Amino acid sequence: MHRQLALTIAGFAALLGVGLVLGAQTSGPGHRLPFAFIIFGVQLLFVLAWTMAMRPPALLVVAGISAVVAALVDIAAVQTDVAGLAPLGYLAAGGFLAAVLGQLVRRVDRIRVTDSLGATLLIVVGVVAFGTLIVLSRIPAGTQAITVCLTASGVALTVARLTDAVLPWPRLAPQVPRGAAGVVAGAMVGTLTSALLGSYLVAPFTPTRAAVIGLVAAVTAVLSDLAVGYAEAGRLMAGEPPTMWVARHMQGPLGGFALAAPAAYAMCMLFL
Repeated sequence: MHRQLALTIAGFAALLGVGLVLGAQTSGPGHRLPFAFIIFGVQLLFVLAWTMAMRPPALLVVAGISAVVAALVDIAAVQTDVAGLAPLGYLAAGGFLAAVLGQLVRRVDRIRVTDSLGATLLIVVGVVAFGTLIVLSRIPAGTQAITVCLTASGVALTVARLTDAVLPWPRLAPQVPRGAAGVVAGAMVGTLTSALLGSYLVAPFTPTRAAVIGLVAAVTAVLSDLAVGYAEAGRLMAGEPPTMWVARHMQGPLGGFALAAPAAYAMCMLFL
């Protein structure tokens, strides 16, 4: 358990959350391109970190197709007449098929395609998941929902990593450098933060509603971050070489926000 590393990851998660939340505030009717550019930048970071960490066959092909899918998703989310997830779903399916076909072209990559389907799907779906934030910003109360959910997620990820730096206990697994105290504290503080935000926002937000949607987003983010640690430990135990240092430690916060984005959309549709 490295204290400086935990603090660095916590700082990255905090900066990423602040950037996304502030970017959402720039979004408005007829003025969504600035937010789309911010989302596209985060998507490129996600593609870089996750492809380097998971190393699917034909890595450059998967990364290139995922970047193209990211651009198309953002364009579709901004320009469609009706805000919805259907165009994003079509692009996710098309991007996944294109990435798999790109892996099948070369015989040396073809052998590993079956084993890497899950990794390829995660990369493509993660890119598309960030696009749901642009769609959500076009829905009434959507920008407020983004603010609540991503603030809760950012606080949860940051507090979880900060707690790991000072109190990494009890260890969840010997091979995973994470403590249960950080995961629980992150989810609780993230939920509390969302409830406080709900008391300052206008209707339809209330502290209770904000706490509920913030809880879902915070728990989704910290569990996704934790799952990345277990996946990396599994790869090391299987004898695979360790991934690039920077990509390995960016992967968790980026994955947490990627899953928190569709969770925010779903909770907005259900509770607001």
